[in-house]
Amino acid sequence: MDRSVPPDKGVKRWKCAKFIYQFCRYTAYNPAKRGCRKAGSEQMTGIATMKLDHLAGREVGTSVLLKELARGGMAVIFVAYQKTLKRRIAVKILPKSLLTDVNAEFFRQEAEAAAILSHPNIIPVYEVGDTGEFLFFTMQLVKGKSLSQYIKMVAKNPLPSKRFLPLDATLRIVTEVLDALDYAHQQEIIHRDIKPANILIESHTKRPIVTDFGLAKVSRGPEQDSSMLLGTPIYMAPEQIRQAPVDPRTDIYATGTMLFEMLVTRLPFPAVKNAKELLKAKLTLKDRLFKKRPSQLNPAVGEELDRIVLKATAYRQEDRYGSAREFKRELEKYRTRRLEEAAARRQNVGTQHH
Repeated sequence: MDRSVPPDKGVKRWKCAKFIYQFCRYTAYNPAKRGCRKAGSEQMTGIATMKLDHLAGREVGTSVLLKELARGGMAVIFVAYQKTLKRRIAVKILPKSLLTDVNAEFFRQEAEAAAILSHPNIIPVYEVGDTGEFLFFTMQLVKGKSLSQYIKMVAKNPLPSKRFLPLDATLRIVTEVLDALDYAHQQEIIHRDIKPANILIESHTKRPIVTDFGLAKVSRGPEQDSSMLLGTPIYMAPEQIRQAPVDPRTDIYATGTMLFEMLVTRLPFPAVKNAKELLKAKLTLKDRLFKKRPSQLNPAVGEELDRIVLKATAYRQEDRYGSAREFKRELEKYRTRRLEEAAARRQNVGTQHH
């Protein structure tokens, strides 16, 4: 990024356009002034300022684009109408005017990884194509908000005691996400960018849906450039920062960090000025990264859940849960015991009243 400051130990050259976008967004860097690589800065400013209203009504594969829904660091999502099945879907497009080898590869990779997977908690992809003007793929249109939006909304509650997500809902969401990850890992796909912004919560079912496989590592696919630093700083596992080999435990670290955030609606990181300092802190503080445990910030959290969170976010891969399934089972056991204890307390109260 800022070439006057060499990368910290364990961090190679900043090269990935998607990471550059996330890094700049996190630190409020101005790409023009702080030296973001050309690919990343053009990507960010190009997507942000590009006018795409003229695409409404355009036919894309078997669908017709209706209106823009959202913009990310690499692409734009439209609501569309699929004529063949007479339903509304989402279409993600990457304009060719912004195309680079890096973001084209991530875009194709996202579509291909999601298309391999068929799971109720993973966004399904229907069609992939190239119009000549842009690359696109179509997927399920999820009616709801991202988990990130829910966390921010709850955190703003004027009553301090209400600034926490319901514990049962938190445990249910994370166990379902872990079930999806366990399935993906069995297909030899590592997500590498699990975070609340990439989990959609369906309005009518409250079902969490994992999205954005743009950074996914497909074990049976081609080798990726080892000099790329991939991920979102807050949720990146130490091995991602060091650019060491990743495995399912990398997603476990990110999910554990997300669980921590869901339990307390904020993460007790040490005081850092920007993402680069956070990455350095993750490598130097190791298992002392979090200044407080979840139970110190949320009275509904007990020591047992503290232990689960801290095991999932351990610095060393071998100290974490060995699989998403193992992590999920621990949470399910904890949730079952909690429900049984609550039922026993209710029974005791009822007995005392007789």
